[in-house]
Amino acid sequence: MKPTELSKQEEHLFQVLSGKRFLQMEGLSNEVPFFIYPYDPEDALVVAGVKKRIKNRLANRGIEVREINLYDLSVEMLKKRGVWDRLLALESEQDKADFRELLQGMLDPQDHLSPAIRAKLAEGDFDIFFLTGIGEVFPYIRSHNVLNNLQSVVTGKPMLLFFPGRYEQSDTLGSSLVLFGRLKDDQYYRAKNILEQEA
Repeated sequence: MKPTELSKQEEHLFQVLSGKRFLQMEGLSNEVPFFIYPYDPEDALVVAGVKKRIKNRLANRGIEVREINLYDLSVEMLKKRGVWDRLLALESEQDKADFRELLQGMLDPQDHLSPAIRAKLAEGDFDIFFLTGIGEVFPYIRSHNVLNNLQSVVTGKPMLLFFPGRYEQSDTLGSSLVLFGRLKDDQYYRAKNILEQEA
């Protein structure tokens, strides 16, 4: 994406996120306050800079962002359970499909990830929740599974998922997350594209 387009997106994100309508979750028609910021995976480093600047600008306005990176959280969970070193040793010698299944069980969104995210969110007050690290945890954790399981966890605050790919919305086919612009991660219709929100 061109730098001018990204800086336009950055300004739009800041205007939406700092607006009363977004912070008070107005106009959602009883939908969950989940928003997705889809971006080209090649722009990941630039988007990381955008995210950091937006968090700083929001903080200057007294708006607190709580960010959880799924990769960092997964590593933290596995270390806490005392299995991290064994998993690292096992990865090179185990069949890929078996290893993926093992990790998917250990990082199950309903049984493990959601409770860990709930605990992190309970650590103090915040106004907006940023969820990042989606690309880094694929294929062990699928974004639509995380979103489905967070509906009862993230309540009363808006959440913005930084998604490396496309969020395709269609009246006939529904909405789906296309990770890295090529892997359809399944349908997820309850989130709104932050780029289409009014400031």
